[in-house]
Amino acid sequence: MKNNHLSLLANRNLILLFLFVSFSASAQFQNRNTANTTDFWDNVQFGGGLGLSIGNGYTDISVAPSAIYNVNEYFSVGIGAQYTYAKQKNFYTSNLYGASLISLFNPIREIQLSAELEQLRVNVKGNYPYDFSDNFWNTGLFLGAGYRSGNATIGVRYNVLFKENNRAYSDAFMPFVRFYF
Repeated sequence: MKNNHLSLLANRNLILLFLFVSFSASAQFQNRNTANTTDFWDNVQFGGGLGLSIGNGYTDISVAPSAIYNVNEYFSVGIGAQYTYAKQKNFYTSNLYGASLISLFNPIREIQLSAELEQLRVNVKGNYPYDFSDNFWNTGLFLGAGYRSGNATIGVRYNVLFKENNRAYSDAFMPFVRFYF
């Protein structure tokens, strides 16, 4: 009877110890998750770029929102989306839309190096010298460099996958202005 009572007492104490350790570990895990969530969002910046080009019968409007995660003060990674509408009067109209993966490297505060893998769907309709329509995917790999001041970066990027007749871009070099807040 005495051994049975000691066994029940030991089992009860073991169960209480197990519950205490479980609740303690659970509370620490929840605190750590809350801290990591807060730290994650503290390192996220939203921004991107806007573009507008208007000329003699030509219109080009671009919207490119993006979000980056600052891994540390030198390196950031992120994602972006893009939509561009372009029209040359009496010649063609095009819509480009897609997504991109972005990496940014800041060796010093004022200099920003970038690599961006972009996948765009291109829809072109034209009427010169005859009616035509074309829909295709275009992949670009842009390497860039820019001057950074505060939340803005201005620079140039180069599409290493550029092909002369792909009709998505007219040149491999593209200037850019980026903002992240």
